[in-house]
Amino acid sequence: MIKLLAYPLTIIYYVLFGLTLLVFHPIQWVCFNIFGYNAHKKSVDFMNLFLMRCLHILGSKYSYSNPHKIDKNQPLIIVANHQSMNDVSVISWYMRTYHPKFISKIELGKGIPSVSYNLHHGGSVLIDRKKPFKSIKAIKAFGIYIEKNKYAAVIFPEGTRSKNGVPKEFQTFGLLTLFKAIPSAIVVPITINNSWKTTRYGKFPMDLGTHIKFMVHKPLKIANFADKEKLINSIEATIKNHIKL
Repeated sequence: MIKLLAYPLTIIYYVLFGLTLLVFHPIQWVCFNIFGYNAHKKSVDFMNLFLMRCLHILGSKYSYSNPHKIDKNQPLIIVANHQSMNDVSVISWYMRTYHPKFISKIELGKGIPSVSYNLHHGGSVLIDRKKPFKSIKAIKAFGIYIEKNKYAAVIFPEGTRSKNGVPKEFQTFGLLTLFKAIPSAIVVPITINNSWKTTRYGKFPMDLGTHIKFMVHKPLKIANFADKEKLINSIEATIKNHIKL
C-alpha cells in the first residue's frame, strides 16, 4: 500500500523538483550577471532550500547535527560519504555561511538547469575522472581559490554514490591535492545516513518517510598532522564508523 502511494507522490516530487530548477536558472543568471557573487550565492541558497522542501512531499525529513563551533575565518574542507543527490542540497543549505563549493564530475556541467549553471559560475570545479592529471591540476587551482577566499571545499572521496549505504573506499588523490593547496584549512568530516533509502526502489518510485541524518564530527586542523595519509585514514574511519546500515 505504501509503495502504491509512492507512485503519484513521486510524480509530484519530480514535477516540483524540475520546476524549482527551471525557475531558479534565470534567477541565477540575473543575480550573477547583474548583481554579482553575493546575490548569486543567495539565489543558490534558496534554491537548495526549495529542493530540500520538495522531498517533504514524500514524507521525508532531515536531521542535521552540528555541535561544533567552526571558525568562519579559515578555509574548510568538508569531507562526507555520498548516498544520493539530496546530500548536496542539505550540505549547501546548512553550511551556507561557509560558502560551500563542490568538486563534481564533469558530466554534471552540461544540460541540467540551475545545477550546471551554478557549477560553472558559483566557484565549484568540474573534473573528468578519465583524465586524472588534468583533474589534479583543476583541484589544485580550486584549492588555491578556496584558500584565498576562505570558503569551504566539499569533496565526496568515494567518487560516486553508494546505492545501498555501504561506503566505498576513499580515493585519496583529491584530498591530498586539497591538503597541499589549502594548508591552513580545517577539515570537517560529515557522516550521512539513510539518504540512499530515498531511491531504494530505483528512481521511480521513490521511498516514503525517509529520515536522512547528517552528523558533523570534530573539525581537524590540517597543520596539526604531519602525516597526511594518517589524517585521511582518521577522517575515513570517523565517517564510516558512524554509518548505520
